[in-house]
Amino acid sequence: MNEKTVAIITHIPIIGWIIGWIINMENKEEFASFYNRQMLGINLLWIVCAMLPVVGWILSIGVFVLWIISLIGAAQDEKKEVPYLGKYFQDWFKSM
Repeated sequence: MNEKTVAIITHIPIIGWIIGWIINMENKEEFASFYNRQMLGINLLWIVCAMLPVVGWILSIGVFVLWIISLIGAAQDEKKEVPYLGKYFQDWFKSM
């Protein structure tokens, strides 16, 4: 499976990320790893927002926008960090 396909699969919330992570463990493609790190951060952010009443639900709209930006980057075959948080996700989860 090529790395672009793995990066796109990773964008399926939670389950897709797990599948993409497992597939990428064998070959460690940099493009797929980039989106694995980014989607881990977006998924965790989404989970935190889901636990917060009202304010979290409003913030979830922003998380959805970040997800769309990331998905478009993966589909266009370019490493596109999400605004503001992408560099932190890449740094925090660099061991992936």
